[in-house]
Amino acid sequence: MWWFIPAIVATVAWGTADLFYKKGADPADKYSYLKTVIMVGLVMGLHAVYVLLVEGIQYDPSYLIKYLPVSFFYIVSMAVGYAGLRFLELSISSPVQNSSGAIAGLLTFIFLGQTMTSIQFWAVALITVGVILLGVFEHQLAEKERLENKEVVDRKYKYGALALIFPLLYALLDSLGTFADAWFFDFYAPVDDGTLEMQANLSYEFTWLLVAVIAFVYVVMIKKQSFKFKDQKDRGLAAVFETLGQFFYVYAISSNAVVVAPMISAYSVVSVILSRIFLKEKLTTKQYLAITAIIIGIIFLSIE
Repeated sequence: MWWFIPAIVATVAWGTADLFYKKGADPADKYSYLKTVIMVGLVMGLHAVYVLLVEGIQYDPSYLIKYLPVSFFYIVSMAVGYAGLRFLELSISSPVQNSSGAIAGLLTFIFLGQTMTSIQFWAVALITVGVILLGVFEHQLAEKERLENKEVVDRKYKYGALALIFPLLYALLDSLGTFADAWFFDFYAPVDDGTLEMQANLSYEFTWLLVAVIAFVYVVMIKKQSFKFKDQKDRGLAAVFETLGQFFYVYAISSNAVVVAPMISAYSVVSVILSRIFLKEKLTTKQYLAITAIIIGIIFLSIE
């Protein structure tokens, strides 16, 4: 059960990051998501350098290649998610995206043979259903508010492929990344010298740094877009919490991916609660019930 605490920390950290992602998203700026990519890569890169220089961790550069398939799926899925924030409130993206944890858990069960107890199964089922319903209820509330405010939404954003392509791609890529992560730790565990999680995390962070450099060159040097650090407060805070969550996530996923993947998808609960507190977003009775179901599921996992 030692994986439970890192999983909880990752869930809370990523839920907090989601709040700042929402605050930092600029629908009017088509390069907004790339600016978020730059900040996330910068913070992750700085953390990696800190670990190497201050904590004296011995890093094997070969893991940069070994972990690259995992990094690829995660980073691309996150970039797609950032881009989708421009359309998030206009689509049903939340319940679709949050299904990635259940998909990843299913993949690890089928292809890696990972199993869970009966209590864990029902707890994970409760969390998964709660997360998906929470997204559905969020969408219904947004629809109601738009009607009350007499907002007119372009049909292609609300029902068309553009509204669905981002959450669908995110769910697919993120679930593949989680599955690849579980496979990585299964495959390299026999030769692990006790630092496999740190090698994986550093590889991920250095890959992010490289992607951030490429994005910076494209946005600032090629497209001549303004990028001032003083304007990146929300994106910077999102990057800090993203990095914190990733650090604890690798320790959780390396131990029990079939349970951890669906559980951590519940970070949306943290995001919803924080949005209610800081962004003054409304919560309905249905949303409170979904949140309660998710919390009950997590409690059952904690005592199993």
